[in-house]
Amino acid sequence: MTVNNAPCEINVSRKEHALEVSIVGDWVLDAETPALEAVLTQLGDGADIKRLVFSTEALGRWDSLLMTELIQLIDYGTKQGIEVDTSTLPEGIQGLLSLVYAVPERVGARRQETKTPWLEVIGKGGLRIFRDSQALVSFVGETALSVFALMRGKARFRLVDLWMNIQDCGPSALPIITLISLLVGLILAFVGAVQLALFGAQIYIADLVGLGMTREMGGLMAAIIMSGRTGAAYAAQLGTMQVNSEIDALKTMGFEPMDFLVLPRMLALVSIMPLLCLYAILMGIVGGALVTVNFFDVSLVEYLNRTANAVHLTDLTIGIVKCAVFGVLIALSGCMRGMQCGRSASAVGDAATSAVVTGIVFIVIADSLMTVMCNRLGI
Repeated sequence: MTVNNAPCEINVSRKEHALEVSIVGDWVLDAETPALEAVLTQLGDGADIKRLVFSTEALGRWDSLLMTELIQLIDYGTKQGIEVDTSTLPEGIQGLLSLVYAVPERVGARRQETKTPWLEVIGKGGLRIFRDSQALVSFVGETALSVFALMRGKARFRLVDLWMNIQDCGPSALPIITLISLLVGLILAFVGAVQLALFGAQIYIADLVGLGMTREMGGLMAAIIMSGRTGAAYAAQLGTMQVNSEIDALKTMGFEPMDFLVLPRMLALVSIMPLLCLYAILMGIVGGALVTVNFFDVSLVEYLNRTANAVHLTDLTIGIVKCAVFGVLIALSGCMRGMQCGRSASAVGDAATSAVVTGIVFIVIADSLMTVMCNRLGI
């Protein structure tokens, strides 16, 4: 059975120093309510209005929708210093209004936005950086002790964990490494070809792509991919173990978490990153070859010969060493944020996000420093 609601209306009339608000129709949740701006404007226009009264003779059905509108009118009228007369409202509405205003709102209960002084912002930022630096130094020191224990044969972890981590950060990462490295090689070739084609020097696209992928882009892109893929996974895994108190259980059983959890992950990532770097370099050169051979008048043999002449063992060694350093930084950032994780589900997400950001920042800084060092050393 369909019930047709009478349209909601609000009629306003002035009677000497009083403003009478007539409420008409069915005020239910699915009804189209009229705007209150006209009533609020008359209440606050500075006119000589002392009282606000209501007329509900034509009121039909009503529910919480009417209560919401009435509370807004009553609060605004009270704020303007106007006496609000609710005696003409139905008894049910009067009872609900008495419940609404029975307990006054506690002072300071509402959240207020306060402007933080700039000096406080700087101070808190400095303290946060200091605490993060302390945590980083402490974690690096604990990791170094675990590495020394491994060299002495005293570190305890399961070899199956090491091989599983190698599988996760090695072969499982090949599809995304292939896609990204191939596209990076394509982009480098197209960017270089736009300028080199002006001078008829398309053959030097091979030099650009080969050196760019070998010295910089191959290792850098592989590291960024692994930071978002493996670094976040490490942080989430260790963070979840922290939430479930598994790390505390390991300590109780006499296992050192740095040896048992962090060391296998770090060894896996450091050992696999140079191989991923080589693969990324190969895919980038293949991507450059696809562009050079298909879009510019350069044969595949000429491209490969030019690449072999341009890329030397020193360039390849620099790229591999950089990628190995990136592996250490990714493992450090991921494991550190995971071990620092809080005890809630949201903290696990925060740890994974922080691990990715920290890892990428470390990678960019380390790459910049190593590039400057290589330039100063002339290699």
